[in-house]
Amino acid sequence: MTQSFQPPAPDSATPAPAPAPVRPGNIGLGLAAALVAAVVAAAVYGGIIGASKYQIGYAAVGVGILVGFAAGKLGGRNPVLPVVSAVLALAAVFAGQIFGIALIGADELGTGVLDVLGLGVNLLVDAWKEDSDPLTYVFLAIGGYAAFGTAKKTAV
Repeated sequence: MTQSFQPPAPDSATPAPAPAPVRPGNIGLGLAAALVAAVVAAAVYGGIIGASKYQIGYAAVGVGILVGFAAGKLGGRNPVLPVVSAVLALAAVFAGQIFGIALIGADELGTGVLDVLGLGVNLLVDAWKEDSDPLTYVFLAIGGYAAFGTAKKTAV
């Protein structure tokens, strides 16, 4: 024996739930967060290179993801943010590689990293050019690509 049961109709006096408020992105905050993330990520990436004496591709991806995440989450859907975060990630990966070379040089010379940095950035860039190979440029590109994609996907 089956009985058909029909639920009661909704009361027309019940209002529909209001949509969640959309928080507009703050491009200035997104850019500032991406810049801070780029500086921190460059220092950490340089520390990893200095400690291991090798470039690690996953760390370059991490730099890009961190910069893109900061820009996208705090900056919103502004179309400028993915591009700027890619450029900042490229700069952060490059700066991290330069800092890593400075750490390695300081270790080999038995001096402090500030002494090596005091010799001039041009000397470090020349050492980077001598040591760079195609994989170095791949790491730069991967970091920028990761930042661009992450900024677009995490934008709120």
